[in-house]
Amino acid sequence: MSWQSLIGKPAPSLTLPNYDGESYTVSPGKDSIPLVLFFYPRSGSFGCTKEACQFRDALAEKETFRNDKVRVVGISQDAVEKQKLFVEQHKLPYPVLSDAKGEARKAYYVGRGLLGLVEGRITFIIDKKGVLRDAFESTMNYSAHVKFVTRWLSKLEAENDVPPPTATESAPPTVAVSAPEATAAA
Repeated sequence: MSWQSLIGKPAPSLTLPNYDGESYTVSPGKDSIPLVLFFYPRSGSFGCTKEACQFRDALAEKETFRNDKVRVVGISQDAVEKQKLFVEQHKLPYPVLSDAKGEARKAYYVGRGLLGLVEGRITFIIDKKGVLRDAFESTMNYSAHVKFVTRWLSKLEAENDVPPPTATESAPPTVAVSAPEATAAA
């Protein structure tokens, strides 16, 4: 199976150690806020640092990334100690989880990237109901992940702005037949 098989389905919940060593549970849809899970190869590497900092900056600067509009969680296979240094060094304001046993990667079908040479880089967008809506996979183009999320957050916000149909709008249309047509058809 691949991560594509998860699209349109409830996203898996998981519990992993956060950078502070405490257990952190990811429960998609629990708080009715969209969730961004980004899996990256290695804390401290050039591309991973750039990607993590772009998410940090988006949370600080972009309206669509406000804390009441989205949750961002980073995940790599690095040990808790390395995650802690990474978070502290770059002042990351979101959970950065240690998937040392590969449990989260397995649950989300995240494979290897760059011809199998490194762990894959993939970002999942999960809507407020906990449904995995889409994913973006690119090991080398780390800067495109925040752009992907920005587009999706705008799309999810637009979906929330559409009012639900009223009772009269959702009823099937009625067809009025005048008396002369009824007689002619008979």
